[in-house]
Amino acid sequence: MSLMSHKLQAVHSSIHATAIAASRRPDSVALLAVSKTFGADAVLEAVAAGQRAFGENYLQEALTKMAEVELKLALKSGEGDDVLLEWHFIGPIQSNKTRAIAEHFDWVHTVDREKIAQRLSQQRPPQLAPLNICLQVNISGEASKSGLAPAEVKDVARAIAGLPGLKLRGLMAIPEPTDDLEKQHAAFRRTRELLEQLQQDPDIQQAGQRLDTLSMGMSADMAVAIEEGATIVRVGSAIFGQRERNHEK
Repeated sequence: MSLMSHKLQAVHSSIHATAIAASRRPDSVALLAVSKTFGADAVLEAVAAGQRAFGENYLQEALTKMAEVELKLALKSGEGDDVLLEWHFIGPIQSNKTRAIAEHFDWVHTVDREKIAQRLSQQRPPQLAPLNICLQVNISGEASKSGLAPAEVKDVARAIAGLPGLKLRGLMAIPEPTDDLEKQHAAFRRTRELLEQLQQDPDIQQAGQRLDTLSMGMSADMAVAIEEGATIVRVGSAIFGQRERNHEK
């Protein structure tokens, strides 16, 4: 078994054990491998070990990497079934980047403005499946972080729930880092409660949206996030190792 396989197995084992302890089904929590700053070969290693969903923050790096991964997988496709990967954009979104995101990704976790959602809707190619999106919530109210204030979430969700080419799936949050378990629980719990409110909102229900996603929890706080209802955990360093601080955005 490769080192990558061992790392992925360890993360999956942790997810499984935490979910069971929280009286949840282990398959209700999906692992998103955050591959930002790591090259195509690292992604292909993870693919060979069974990982299929990857998260990227930096658009230009991601597009180059995705093309290289796609080419190398295509060259190997004669050896067996085609491998279908799922690409998630998890970085800040600028208006001039929405077209490329809409054309190349399956998920976007970081929608924090109605304008961005409208652009993604307009620019999503009609031959592709609807783009799965999450609203990013600045759950800890940090001035340095992107995301909607909790009080803004419902209005934005209502405004974009009926946009064509998009599928509103839920919320994403990156709480303020802390070693205080009570504070970790509180932030993730508030995010889950926000999602529950959206699920009960008649306007959103009428739009036919299936809000089932809580993208929250990373390597350091994954267990607490799962205990509070995370359905996608975003894990990078525990799979790929430590990354360089300075990087192209």
